[in-house]
Amino acid sequence: MRRDIAKLRELGYGIDAATGPHGGYRLGQGTQMPPLSLDDDEALATAIALRQLAWRGPDGEGHAALGALVKLQRSLPRRVADSLRSFDAVVAEAGDAPEATAWGQVDPVVLAGLAGACRARERVRLSYRDRRGSGSERELEPRQVVRTAHRWYLVAWDLTRGDWRVFRADRIRDVTVTGRADPRRPEVDAAAMVEAAITSTPYEVHADVEIPRSLTAVSALIPATVARHRANGPDRTITRLGGPSTQWIADYLLQLGVPFRVVAPDEVRRLVVDRLQQLLALQQNGPDPTVDGF
Repeated sequence: MRRDIAKLRELGYGIDAATGPHGGYRLGQGTQMPPLSLDDDEALATAIALRQLAWRGPDGEGHAALGALVKLQRSLPRRVADSLRSFDAVVAEAGDAPEATAWGQVDPVVLAGLAGACRARERVRLSYRDRRGSGSERELEPRQVVRTAHRWYLVAWDLTRGDWRVFRADRIRDVTVTGRADPRRPEVDAAAMVEAAITSTPYEVHADVEIPRSLTAVSALIPATVARHRANGPDRTITRLGGPSTQWIADYLLQLGVPFRVVAPDEVRRLVVDRLQQLLALQQNGPDPTVDGF
């Protein structure tokens, strides 16, 4: 017994001892991290969770998560490593929403379950909370998991609504497989659907702008996460932006540093002209105390 206790302590386990007729040994806090025993699902969920942290960026948590992930992946059994590779196979990448500055807290078990349903072409039932906080039960056929810089999304066929929909993974709970998906569903560009959903679709305010640059140049200047573009000749591009307000759109356009013409709406055009007139007056006459923001 004492030899076994000594061996556990050498491995880093904290073993507390108490003497007397009611004494004995119990597991306590150790001096270093002992080996952990994880089942397959726990190991896969841990690897996915570590990836979420590592992808956040080169901060302290990101570096630590990356180091732990490398160690974990080296020790994964082949069957779990295969599951992790299968997870990668159903994950696409897309740009992020302009206001997405914080990570959504996604349950790695949920994420693994969604990826598994995508891979196996299964139908699922789950609980979903929309952006207003309203909850509902959904019957879905998951097609692809999409990762942006800060969030995870699921692209799936919504059986109730009869259409492809985009769901934020951090709003999903209680995923249950209910059967096989319909193999006749057409393929979709999941990343493009997510980019469309997080740029213009959520916003009530939109603006169309003509920029005297090629489609390639404008696409490099304004990412697809902020606007949708179409060529209007070889050297002109029509850009459609969505934003929380007309003022936000006007301010965004003014900071681009390139010429542009607001096609619609009139309110955005007026805000742009007003701001430019304020700047011109400031340069000609000096600060005007009646003008806000200068």
